[in-house]
Formats: sequence, structure tokens, C-alpha cells
Amino acid sequence: MKEEELGRLDLNTALNQTLAIILAGGRGSRLKQLTDDRSKPAVPIAGKFKIIDFPLSNCVNSGIRRIGVATQYRSHTLNQHVQRGWNFLRSDFHEFIELWPAQQQTDEESWYEGTADAVYQNLSIIGGVDPKYILVLAGDHVYKQDYSLMLKQHIESEAQITVGCIEVDSSTAREFGVMAADVDSNITAFVEKPSNPPEMPGKPGRSLASMGIYIFNADMLREDLVKDHMDSGSTHDFGKDIIPSSVGKHKIVAHHFSDSCIPNINHDEPYWRDVGTLAAYWEANMDLTRLIPKLDLYDERWPIRTAHYQRPAAKFNYNREERIGTALNSVVSAGCIVSGATIEQTILFNNVRVNSFCHLEESVILPNCNIGRHCRMKRVIVDAMCDLPEGLVIGEDAEHDAERFHVSAEGIVLVTQKMLDKLVADDLVSSKSAVRPKSPEENKVLAQL
Repeated sequence: MKEEELGRLDLNTALNQTLAIILAGGRGSRLKQLTDDRSKPAVPIAGKFKIIDFPLSNCVNSGIRRIGVATQYRSHTLNQHVQRGWNFLRSDFHEFIELWPAQQQTDEESWYEGTADAVYQNLSIIGGVDPKYILVLAGDHVYKQDYSLMLKQHIESEAQITVGCIEVDSSTAREFGVMAADVDSNITAFVEKPSNPPEMPGKPGRSLASMGIYIFNADMLREDLVKDHMDSGSTHDFGKDIIPSSVGKHKIVAHHFSDSCIPNINHDEPYWRDVGTLAAYWEANMDLTRLIPKLDLYDERWPIRTAHYQRPAAKFNYNREERIGTALNSVVSAGCIVSGATIEQTILFNNVRVNSFCHLEESVILPNCNIGRHCRMKRVIVDAMCDLPEGLVIGEDAEHDAERFHVSAEGIVLVTQKMLDKLVADDLVSSKSAVRPKSPEENKVLAQL
């Protein structure tokens, strides 16, 4: 048997000995009201997916089929999505995607107190799987990566810890955990959000930032997590505690994302996004409306999987001069109806209805929304299940928008149903003295004020 084939067999064996743990318990508070009722990994993105679909798809596509998803904050929609959309693995082959909610399993009976604590509290479950390698992933980033190549480097370099990293400008590295590494990629220092980030050897002005992706030798990680748990001064976090304390004690290697990312032939820069702010989330969705997006979702070699439901195809109604159902440079998902309206550079998620005489531009409309007639919107994110009243105008008057909705520093307007309910209630209060008789629905709302 050829050496190359032997190497591939050895890598397949290592993949079968790897357990992936996706940390999906975070709220994502910088997304404001978008995460009031869901965790950040459960936020819809790219028309039909949820953010967690990206690390899950990367695992399955890489050949890693033993996966635990650690959940905590408002996890119902996330649990539902994983159960319905990711239950296709073969248990008779010891494959699984399991939900590991915070169950207060330790003597302290606490919720997950940090990323490392989320793994520590599941050590008994991990012991039952008995992996040789543990791949720890964040559940709230958007990217396409072949983890098998990262595992291959981990094994060949005889590392005990491998840290996935991406090159960034040193001026922006203050937002990340930053590594100092030698020319052989051995990590010599790890600093969380430093004021003076270390630069890469031979690349002035560039730094190595942690992606929150780690591979550990399982035995070593188990020992370090137990020690970290006993340390009352620890925050029990991988980036703040486990990795920095391992420098000089364990062999830690940096893995460059460019060595394992799934390339987009039309863009040289590897695609990785933390969509943790409204502006970053909006921009990531807007990228998909461009002629050649930086994130290629049409590459059949590396598909992004999700939960699928039976929905009709998108439909466009009317073809009259003043009333044409039109979508320009936009993404329109299944179940949508654009009825005599115009949308430009906009993403409609599943089951959105845009009624006649509307004009939507540079907007992100999440699933199951109804946009009433004569609405105009620009640079708006509309949360799922919203029913926008007829004639609503958003994105043309920043001051007026800020009185009614949440407006980010970049001018992105977030609209939720709670905001719309308040808007309707306020309108009814202001019309108490009107001569016209009130409808039963209005009287019902007024009675509750």
C-alpha cells in the first residue's frame, strides 16, 4: 500500500477518534433584541440557515461525526433545529450529534461559567465516548473549514494543543485573543485582547488572532480542566485561562486558517466572520446579494446543511406598470410571495410575504414576516414573525426611527414584533379623542393599556 494511502487511513482513524464540542450557549448580547428569545447560534442567516449550521456542516464534511452541542441560554429554538435537521447520523456506527444542555452536573450545581467550564461539566459524558482528540468550536461564527487538515497538522507536529488562527491587522487585533508564534508556528505567548498585539514574524502590522477553534489531546485536556476547576481565581475560559496557562507547559501550535479553509475561487482572502453585531450580521447577509459573494454557498463540494421543511417555491405576482413583483440583486427563499412589490439588494428568508406597492432596499427580512402594502424600508433588519402595518416607512428619518425601533451606530435599524406592538398601541392612545368610532380590536388594545 502506498505511503499516501497509509497516511489517509491513519487520518481517517484519527477522525474516528475525535470528538467535536460546539459551544453554543452564548446569548450574543451585541445583537440586541435579535437574541431576546434565541441564542446567537440559533439566529437565522443567509436566507435559510442558522449560524450553527456552519460549524456543524464543517464537522460532517470534514469526517467528524461524533459531536456534542453544549447549550444554555434560551436554547429551545436551537434544540428544536438540531433535533429536526441534524438527526441523520448512524448510531450503529457510533455517530451522533447530541445536545448537552447545562444540567448543573457538578457538586456546585452551577450553570456553565465559561467556555472551559462548559467542557468540564460534561467530562463524564466525554469519558463515555473515550476520544483521543477533542475539537472545541464556537457555535456562532460563519466560515467553511476542513477540520481534518487542522487535525493532520496537530498529529504531525506532535502538538498537545493546536489553536486555529486567522491573520488580522494589528490595529484590529485588540478585539481578539492574540498569539505570538515563532517561524515554526509554535505559540510562545497568548494574550486576550491586548493593547499592544504581538506581530507575526516577518509580517509587520499583522497579528495572529484566535478563531476560538482548538484541538486538544483528550487526556491532557481532562487533567487541565480539573486543575482549572479547582482554581478559584480562574474565569474558566479557554482564551483567558486554559491556553495562556498552557504556554511553556505544553507544546502549542498555531494552525493558519488559510491552510484549511474551503477556498472561494473568486476571492483570495479566507472567509471567516464573527457576526456578533447588528452591522456585522447585516453586512454578512448583504454580501450574499452581490454578484460574486465572498461566501460561496453554491459550492456543492462543501455543502452547508440545515433543517428542511416542505415549502412551495417563491412566487412573484403582477406585471403592471405601477405594480410589478420584482426582485433585483436579491435572495428570495422558499415560500416567499412578492406581490406587486419591488425588492433591491435584499434577503427574504423563508415564508415572507411582501404586499403591493412596497419598496425594500438593502434589508434583511427574517422568516414568516408579512410586509403590509405601501411600506418602504432601507437598511433594515426585520425579526422573524413580524407583521408590518400598511404604509410603514423605515430608514429615511434616523431620528424618527430611533424613537420607534433600535438603530445601531452604523444606521442599521432593527425591528421586532414587540416594537411594532408598542407602535400600534401608541398610535391608538394618540387617537383616543378621534371622532371616528373605534374598532373592536382597537378597544381591546386600549382596555389593556
